[in-house]
This record gives sequence, C-alpha cells and structure tokens, in this order.
Amino acid sequence: MRVTTRTLRNLPVGAQGLGCSGVRDRTDEPESGDPVATIHRALELGVNLLDTANVYGDGRSEEIIGGAISGRRDEVVVATKFGIQKQGNTRIPRGDPDYVRQCCEESLRRLHVDHIDLYYQHRVDPTVPIEDTWGAMSELVTAGKVLTLGISEASAATIRRAHAVHPITAVECEWSLWTRVIEPDVLPTCRELGIGIVAYAPLGRGFFTGEVVSRSQLSVGDSRLASPRFFDQNLAHNLELIERIKALAAIHDATPGQLALAWVHHRGRDVVPIPGTTRLRHLEENVVAANIELSMVELETLERAVPADAVMGERYAPDLASQTEI
Repeated sequence: MRVTTRTLRNLPVGAQGLGCSGVRDRTDEPESGDPVATIHRALELGVNLLDTANVYGDGRSEEIIGGAISGRRDEVVVATKFGIQKQGNTRIPRGDPDYVRQCCEESLRRLHVDHIDLYYQHRVDPTVPIEDTWGAMSELVTAGKVLTLGISEASAATIRRAHAVHPITAVECEWSLWTRVIEPDVLPTCRELGIGIVAYAPLGRGFFTGEVVSRSQLSVGDSRLASPRFFDQNLAHNLELIERIKALAAIHDATPGQLALAWVHHRGRDVVPIPGTTRLRHLEENVVAANIELSMVELETLERAVPADAVMGERYAPDLASQTEI
C-alpha cells in the first residue's frame, strides 16, 4: 500500500513524510531500527519527503540521509532546517544572514546534494528582523542551492512578514489530536496565503501508539523525559485519552495511533504529517493510517473524545517553549 501525492504550495510530495530527528547511527539495541533500511522502504511506499535538520544528531541525521539517498536523488524530496545553534548545553535560535548561508553550505555537504528541496528556518531569532533572515534565504533560492522555503513554529504575524519577502511553501508545526495550537491563527493564515502545512509529532510524540505507559520505559536521553505531558501524574491522566478512542479504532481494524494519524490526514489536502520512526514496522503501520477513511461523524467523535483542553501538561518544557512563537 502506497501513499498518494499532495502538494505543499508548489511542491509535490507524498501525502505522508518521514520525520528524521531520530535518524542516527545504528546501535546494538534491537528496537532502535535500521534508519537506512527504513528510508529505503519509505521511498518504496511513496513516503518521499524526508524531514531532517542540521541539529539532529549534530548533523549526523543529514549525513545518514545523504548516504541513504545516494543514487536515488530523483525519488526524494529533501527537507532540512537551520536556525538553532548549540551553545554548551543549551540551544538558541539564530537567524543572521551569514549564519543562514553557512548552515546551507554545511547541510549541502552532509547531504551530498547540490540543492535542498525545502529549506526551513527552524526557529525564529527574536534578535534578527525576519526580513533579514528571509532575504538571505531568498538569495539561496536565486543561487539554485534551495528550491523552496519554509518556516517552523512561527506566529501568524511572522509568517506574513516572511511571506512578503519570499513565498513560503510550507509552515511546519506540531499538530495532532492533543496539540491544536495552530488552529486559531496560524492555520487560517496559511490557508489565506496558500501555504502548505507540515505536521510534526502527529502521533503526540508517540503517545497515541500506546506503547509508553510509564516514564520508566523512556531511555536516558529521550526528549520526552523533559516533556511535561510525560510527567507521571500528567501521563496517567493523558493515557485515559487513548482508552476513549480504542472502540472507534477497532471499527476500522486499526490501532489508536493509526486513527490519531488518520485524523491529521483528514485536516486537508494541504496538510502532510511527518511521523518519525526508524522502525520498519512502525513505518508500515503509519502508511496504513494514510489510507483510512473517516466520516465527518467519526472525525467529530474523535475530537469530542480528545478535546484540546483535556490534555494535561504543556507541550514543551519552559526553556524550549520560550523558543517557539505559538
């Protein structure tokens, strides 16, 4: 079963992409998966939007993707990001023009490509006018090093200002049944301007798979350990949300995770979710979700079962929340 094709403004992509933040070197852990095999299988299934960033694994994600797509460049839509600089144990937004150009050259080298299909500003730098950052990004398009531009976790006002400098192809935001922050302002702005939406963490950072039932299952270094929604008391409350959608999932012979992902797919043909995984089994389960048909009644039932205000805990810890505009 393959995914169909959708268009992010002027960029045709598979209706489902692959989030590659977890694409790192293989380990001895059997559950870590083989990222290269997963990428190859994704391409076979029509999942051709590979979404990474220069900070994932300090560039290692880009390097692995570059090797995986060698000889298959015409099958892939490569999306990567700049805009978060590591300083000691912290990461801060950075968007000055010199840094934009530097990051692009480094990403091109690691990916072993002559152009990036979709280049995102990962986080907005409050110390640099967005017009300056996007002026440098637009120059990359003119130079042929980048085909289209995107922005992540930006407010509606910032999106309008950036779009006035150079058309935005996609806005990347967290969007799932339990994260609906884009719906009041960002989503209508994107649709007014004809901008596509790339939804990251559409499974609630793996929450809706039901595989995490306690914090003790999370390995050291797992970013969810710092997520308030995965704190013990919050997690116990939030797990009740999965129970609410199991019956509807059973009607479709699907898992709660597949149903939650199908909900994102039904948000519109301008929406492309990018669930992340390095495991073949999860990849194939996610592709099934892209083909689940839900009626309006079922969609409304899902939203009543998991209303946005039912989720306990903020989506980011305070230090990371301060780096997002929404």
